[in-house]
Amino acid sequence: MNPLVQVDPGLYIWTILTFLGLLVAFIYLAWRPLQATLQAREDSIRKSLDDARQAREELQRLNTQSARILADARVEADTILARTREDANRFRDEMKQKAQAEAANIVKNAERQIELETARALQQIRAEAVDFSVAIASKILQRNVSKEDNARLIEETFRQIETTRPS
Repeated sequence: MNPLVQVDPGLYIWTILTFLGLLVAFIYLAWRPLQATLQAREDSIRKSLDDARQAREELQRLNTQSARILADARVEADTILARTREDANRFRDEMKQKAQAEAANIVKNAERQIELETARALQQIRAEAVDFSVAIASKILQRNVSKEDNARLIEETFRQIETTRPS
């Protein structure tokens, strides 16, 4: 018979002992470091996933917050714009009222000035008429005159008044 096919109990024992020795060596030298490396890798992946989830949640929170801040800013900008328009309208109305009041004052002053100048002109005309009348009466009283003399005296009196009248 072939020696490789024969049953040898010593060979079985040594094969089993060698197998168990290699198994123990494999467990201590290869399996535990491999398992520790795999566990560290799993922990690293789990931590990365947690960090990514937290980053995604933070990003969503920041997006929500920025959208709210942007909406608040738009509302505030609209409010400021509305207030500015109201202020501009109010300022325009005030300026319009002031301009109308100033125009009314200018018109009143002009009317008063016209009335004063008219009264002064009338008073001057009356004074000149009185001067004419007095001059004519004094000339008539000095002598008895004919119609031609009277016309000449009136013209002479007018010339004298015009030359003595201030311009």
